[in-house]
Amino acid sequence: MQNEKVKQLTQLENACEALSLLATENQKNQLLEYLTQLLKWNHTYNLTAIRDPEQALIQHVFDSLAVIKPISEYFLEQHIKQATILDVGSGAGLPAVILGIMIPTSQICCVDPVDKKMTFVRQAVGILKLSNVEAVHSRVEHLETGPYDMVISRAFASLEDFAQLAGNKVKSKGLLLAMKGKHPQEEIECLEKKTRWMVEKVEPVKVPQLDAQRCLVWMKDNGTK
Repeated sequence: MQNEKVKQLTQLENACEALSLLATENQKNQLLEYLTQLLKWNHTYNLTAIRDPEQALIQHVFDSLAVIKPISEYFLEQHIKQATILDVGSGAGLPAVILGIMIPTSQICCVDPVDKKMTFVRQAVGILKLSNVEAVHSRVEHLETGPYDMVISRAFASLEDFAQLAGNKVKSKGLLLAMKGKHPQEEIECLEKKTRWMVEKVEPVKVPQLDAQRCLVWMKDNGTK
């Protein structure tokens, strides 16, 4: 077990270096403890289909870490010092918990309609002592909090559905950010045809140790439809 922890820490440090992220010892410990809790709860609560520790580290933790730098740079450019973020369809707290660890000045709400997943997130953030992450059992369309500087989703829905369900949770100058696999051209066309949201850019991201396409779709409300 100890050898596995050392291996995970080495992989994590290499991933942070590849992503140009500076993580403190406490942040690295929190990231690995989150993974430990996820795998532990997964035995009973079936939070994720990925049960192999190494694959969970790569496909969940590293995948979420890959968005930290682009998001941090956006907030810096916009002079937003205490960003508010809503994670829609957060599941086991991805990317919300990772965002909470790596961007400690932010305030994050994660929402999911599956109660056991939000119960896990509340337990995890308690163990990790993350006072900036809140978990709400609800559908996003019924959520009464907000609006937020950024509303993010990871494998939640099509871009059109994401915009229709969560667009009203975004501040007037805020944005929707979708974590996607390959460039979703058909979804983009559908989004811009059927909603008032437009894609500002599609940004490729490279997840360390993952041989798969990933991108971020940045969307803004053009207010004309």
